[in-house]
Amino acid sequence: MKQHIVMIIDDDEDDRLFFKEALFSKMLEQTVCIEANDGVDALAKLNKVEQLPGFIFLDMNMPRMDGRECLKQLKQDEQLKHIPVIMYSTSFSENAINEFHKLGASNCLIKPTDMKKLPAQISEIMKLIADS
Repeated sequence: MKQHIVMIIDDDEDDRLFFKEALFSKMLEQTVCIEANDGVDALAKLNKVEQLPGFIFLDMNMPRMDGRECLKQLKQDEQLKHIPVIMYSTSFSENAINEFHKLGASNCLIKPTDMKKLPAQISEIMKLIADS
C-alpha cells in the first residue's frame, strides 16, 4: 500500500485538524501527516524527517514566520524546493496569488466557509498537481 506523507503548516490547531480529516477522507492509501504551527517549526521538522512530504499545505497568516517567508525559504532549499506547496488562507487578492505563484507555490486554496467542502477542494488541487 502506498504511503502519502503530507505536511500541514498552520498556527490554528482546528484548521490543521480540518485539513487532516479532509486528507484522510480523500486518500484511500495510508496517509501520514506532519504538523507544524508556523514556518520556523516547519523548517526545523523538515530538516529532521527521514522521508520528505509529497505535498505541503501552507497557511498564509502565521506568527514568527508567515507563509510567504516560509514559501521563499522552502523554494531556496535544494532538498525541499521540488515539493509542491499549496498556499491557503481565508482570502487571496489577485496580486497575492500571482506573487505566490512567482515564489513557487503550486496552487492557492481559499479556505471554505463550509469545511465540508474542503475534502473536494483538496482532492481537486492534488489531482491537478499530480497531472502537471
